[in-house]
Amino acid sequence: MPLLFVFIGIALLLVLMLKFKFDAFFSLLMTAFFVGVLNKMGIITILDSILQGIGDTMGNIILILVFGAMLGKLIEDSGAAHTLTHRLTEKFGLKNIQYIILVVGFLVGLPMMYNASFLVLIPLIYTFARTTKLPLMYLGIPLSATLSIAHAYLPPHPAPTYVSFVYGADINQVLMYGLLPVIPACLIAGILLSKFFKKIDVQPPAELFEGKEFAKEELPGMTKSVLVMLTPVILMLFGASIDLVFGKDIDYSTFFSASVNNPTIARILTTLIEIFKFLSDANIALLMSVFAGLYLLGIKQGRKMDDLMKSMGKAVSSIAMIVMIIAAGGAFKQVLTDSGVAEYIKEIAGGLDFNPLILGWCVAAVIRLAIGSATVATMTAAGIMLPILSVSNVSPELMVLATGSGSLMFSHFNDIGFWMFKEYYNVTIKQTFAIWTVMECIVAIVGLAAALGLSYFI
Repeated sequence: MPLLFVFIGIALLLVLMLKFKFDAFFSLLMTAFFVGVLNKMGIITILDSILQGIGDTMGNIILILVFGAMLGKLIEDSGAAHTLTHRLTEKFGLKNIQYIILVVGFLVGLPMMYNASFLVLIPLIYTFARTTKLPLMYLGIPLSATLSIAHAYLPPHPAPTYVSFVYGADINQVLMYGLLPVIPACLIAGILLSKFFKKIDVQPPAELFEGKEFAKEELPGMTKSVLVMLTPVILMLFGASIDLVFGKDIDYSTFFSASVNNPTIARILTTLIEIFKFLSDANIALLMSVFAGLYLLGIKQGRKMDDLMKSMGKAVSSIAMIVMIIAAGGAFKQVLTDSGVAEYIKEIAGGLDFNPLILGWCVAAVIRLAIGSATVATMTAAGIMLPILSVSNVSPELMVLATGSGSLMFSHFNDIGFWMFKEYYNVTIKQTFAIWTVMECIVAIVGLAAALGLSYFI
């Protein structure tokens, strides 16, 4: 019954937005309350759940969105995106531009959370579209595909890394096996899918991209432009590397005290590791990138600090409605979580007799449908599947790949990525389902196919 209420909620959302033309923010809040009532939650409980969902979502993502918007504005206003697009197209040619985006997106997205890496790279996509006259969807779909692939398949992303430890998988092998389906997933979900939608006539939202023209002498150098964009990547890669080497929950002080005979050296090593971990947090990494951009792309380019601060304020105000929609999506997700959908799915999955890889993929997919977050779906599914995995002969490394892949299925209104795709690419709800949801499903299916294929040899 809880799953039926999820589908009823989705149907109500569509009616409110398409029939009655309500804004996504109001539609999500009304649907969250309605689904809570269907699940027999008290009205005060529903309100608490909605407020918790908004608070948790904003607590996790608000600074990423704000700093990402600021960084994007700096990259746009300084001409750094133009510098990169000119150099890349000169070196690799316009015909290879989609493959350039796939590679750049993968390298940037490997150590970074999806939302952060998307916000870093979206100004580049806007500028590519304007300077090359290519359709926005033709360029945007490859970027979103490659970022999703890195997020679901590979450590050091949080979900695959966490699940690797839960399943007792070798994280290096998880990375190796996860790399195998990357190319087919990128080609199908990124290149092939984009060919069906490249004729959609959409432009970047006016409040997010002004499309300035620059004289060649006004553009910042390639080194400055790349350094600012890669600052969060480098910082987050340090943190990811530390987690891979030492583990995520280790007490560094205790570890170094036991490993190093000299207490002073142990303290120094502990302090250095803690500093790197602090700087590698997505919020801090993006803030550092903003500071780097203010200096290298602002002050060094002759701009006044007052002008830069006004530009930063404009960047933040431009994403206000996006922030509210994402917050409402978090409220919807929390109501679904508190209504016991995940526990309901867990009870059903416990009585099924399937190939563990397929079952793990299906459990993650259903939780993704119900709750929205791919990370939560992966982690929740892992707890459900661990007892089943322990009595099977399936490779735990392949279980990580199957579970992570399943977590991308059925993305819809309760997924932050769904709304970011819609708002930043300026597409309709129907187009978002046709492009984003289908793209996520393709990546999920390719990942499962790879896990099943490899299971014959591993």
